[in-house]
Amino acid sequence: MALLKLHSSPTLEIYSANTATELELPLLPFTFSAGFPSPALDFVDLNIDLNKHLIEHPAATFYGRVQGESMRGAGINNGDLLIIDKSIEPADGKIAVCYIDGEFTLKRIKIDKSGIWLMPENDSYKPIKVEEHHNLEVWGVVTFIIKKPL
Repeated sequence: MALLKLHSSPTLEIYSANTATELELPLLPFTFSAGFPSPALDFVDLNIDLNKHLIEHPAATFYGRVQGESMRGAGINNGDLLIIDKSIEPADGKIAVCYIDGEFTLKRIKIDKSGIWLMPENDSYKPIKVEEHHNLEVWGVVTFIIKKPL
């Protein structure tokens, strides 16, 4: 079954998550050294299904493809794939897909005594102070980022 595109804008494409399939891939039973090389195993007998590993709430999970660079400082770049869970409560410090005044945006939520802010992670973009006249819905919280290959 193909992914169903639910929304497309200059900043984000949103797709349904298809968790009906299973694909168990080999999982190496060791970590990778970022310093000196370590010996590898010739035979691997462990598997992992990424649907089961990355998606906790299948009915509330969606994929989103990032378009733009406003979250570059958080390690989220143009073309990266996000796993978004709509069942997670938004909170201070969470990165979320927000629907504000009819447009989707990806920002870090900041809540302080002055109010709610949608914070970019790139100095080229301005924070958005959520005012009473704004129509804001936190559409979902980002749980994982799948990086676009370099």
